[in-house]
Amino acid sequence: MGVLNRDGEGLSPAAKGHLAMLAFSALVAGSFSLGSMAANEIAPAALNAVRFAIAAVVIGVAAFATTGVSRSALQAPWRYLVLGGLFAIYFVLMFEGLKTARPVSAAAVFTLVPLMAAGFGWLLMRQVTTPRMALALAIGGVGALWVVFRADWAAFRAFEIGRGEVIYFWGCVAHAAYTPMVRKLNRGEPAIVFTFGMLLAGFAVLTAYGWSDIRATDWGNLPVIVWVAIGYTAIFASAMTFVLMQFATLRLPSAKVMAYTYLTPSWVILWEIALGNGVPGFMVLIGIGLTILALALLLRDETKPVVELSAALER
Repeated sequence: MGVLNRDGEGLSPAAKGHLAMLAFSALVAGSFSLGSMAANEIAPAALNAVRFAIAAVVIGVAAFATTGVSRSALQAPWRYLVLGGLFAIYFVLMFEGLKTARPVSAAAVFTLVPLMAAGFGWLLMRQVTTPRMALALAIGGVGALWVVFRADWAAFRAFEIGRGEVIYFWGCVAHAAYTPMVRKLNRGEPAIVFTFGMLLAGFAVLTAYGWSDIRATDWGNLPVIVWVAIGYTAIFASAMTFVLMQFATLRLPSAKVMAYTYLTPSWVILWEIALGNGVPGFMVLIGIGLTILALALLLRDETKPVVELSAALER
């Protein structure tokens, strides 16, 4: 992957997009391990309403301090409701799923997002997946299923998927739709401003949906791990990753943006080791290896032109 543009002047837009998603994959992984430790201590809607509020304040301050929020960015506010609603669905279902799903297994489900993002990318933006990208997505999908079924062929044949993984899968569908929707709905707003609008809308959606849970939560007596999870997910797995994803989405096709989710299980394994939660068995690690191979294939595909029927939007 080259880092210089054709004029030799620093990083190309595509290279910046790749670096943004590399950071994204490293940051988002922590939410799986920390989230699984806090998921049974607080209602998902209440936790995510607070994390969206904190993230909105952080991003809002940064937006007003840097680019500012222009009047044009406030036009068609329904766009932010659509995006905020999709991410609210994703995070609520993620924490609901993590009540029973293992962090590595949930991270493996997350790696199915690129395949779904490719489908939504075609439906919404007419982005065409090249043969090599299709092969990479298929390999990544196999690796994800290998981990989800815990390398148990009998469980795979019986299609025995845990309840938590099923719940989280539907959240991942919303996540996959979000990626091309950012590109479709953005009207030239800076990534940080667009993120701010999405976070405010997401907070409104979560507050309306989870008001009873928010009121019922004993905020003064929550375990420390809940506040750690809220703090981490709000700053690192929300504010920073939302900006990184939207930055990358405006520079890369949807399937390539989400390809970096294939690194998430590997990062989660490192988190689990650091937290003293053990190491997955060797057979499960084979599935992790397949997801890394899928990422390598997708990045190698960067050397070939990506055909997009929506190329006019790029001009």
